[in-house]
Amino acid sequence: MNIENYIEMQYRELISIANIDNEFSDLYSKIQHQRLREILCTLHSNFISLFRTMNERLPTGNLEGHYLADDSRQLIKNIEICLGLYHALKNSKYAFEIEDYYFDLITQCRGFLQSSWGSDIPANMDKITLYYTVPIFTSASTIIVNNTTTDYTFPLQLIGSGSYANVYKYRDTFYNKDFVLKRAKKELTEKELLRFKREFDEMQELSSPYIVEVYSYNKLENEYTMEFMDCTLDEYISRNNQTLSGQERKNIVKQIIKAFEYIHSKDMLHRDINPKNILLKIFDDVIVVKIADFGLVKVPDSSYTSATTEFKGYYNDPFLLVEGFQNYNVVHETYALTRVISYVLSGKSNPNKITDPKLRAFVEKGLNTDKTIRFQTVYEMAQIIREI
Repeated sequence: MNIENYIEMQYRELISIANIDNEFSDLYSKIQHQRLREILCTLHSNFISLFRTMNERLPTGNLEGHYLADDSRQLIKNIEICLGLYHALKNSKYAFEIEDYYFDLITQCRGFLQSSWGSDIPANMDKITLYYTVPIFTSASTIIVNNTTTDYTFPLQLIGSGSYANVYKYRDTFYNKDFVLKRAKKELTEKELLRFKREFDEMQELSSPYIVEVYSYNKLENEYTMEFMDCTLDEYISRNNQTLSGQERKNIVKQIIKAFEYIHSKDMLHRDINPKNILLKIFDDVIVVKIADFGLVKVPDSSYTSATTEFKGYYNDPFLLVEGFQNYNVVHETYALTRVISYVLSGKSNPNKITDPKLRAFVEKGLNTDKTIRFQTVYEMAQIIREI
């Protein structure tokens, strides 16, 4: 889709039903795209007008109210334009969020609005709060950092997107440093949001140089900040596979081993070990390995470790599809670690192509279909790696 053309199309669609209204322009001054800013201002104004009219026709108690046909059609059209833009721009630099109260309100209205003969307003519907000084829409491409004296707003750059969240990078000019913002997607269920928050809580409780640091959680936006890392292990090996020395490969592996010895010492299983969830910080004199993405972490007695968790992780033991992901244990963890370590040491993502006899023996043990033969602990893996 051509984003610019889509915004222009929605702009012209909007002016076909209403005049462009800049009454609320102060609330949207940070929206950089002029057409989009005018659209959001007008949608805000239209929603205020149409919901004010709806408030006048709200039912009393168990009785239904009636919303006139013209108003119903106008509200339907405004909602279509609003949600169309919201979904079309979601992963672009023009992405915006809809304030939670109005997102829920719009969703509720879509359930009863009719384009003909007006609409029956559900009984017991609460009076709608009209936003005159609060924006209904906020740019997803900015973050406001609160300071004791000043609010700083920084533009966001989308750098990744997963099942539960979008990941952004921003430059904090106050600290002159890059950070990462991980923001939960709007459509998550309550349980998924709790799991998202649980990921932050678990990472914050960990204290190791081999775990990505997280800093603060914003409950209103369901997002948290974390340290910026330079690249994934996958990216680093792909770029440098032909020039990496044996010693450099060993140093990376040693840090991976230490990271998972620490994680397992906390009675935790990561469950999504792969080269994209292992991140690197590249300094002038050293490369530091850190583990990220604890969204599937398995913690003893946790109500968020669901027995129905979907099988994920492209380095995981494929037999988990038969055994059930709820039965994931330490030998599945060492299976994935065997694949990662052999990839780092050999530069080959396919373990069947490894020819070095010692590394080949390591792989055959770690990936053995007989789980009693596999590495039973990360410490056991470390002992064998020293001999390679």
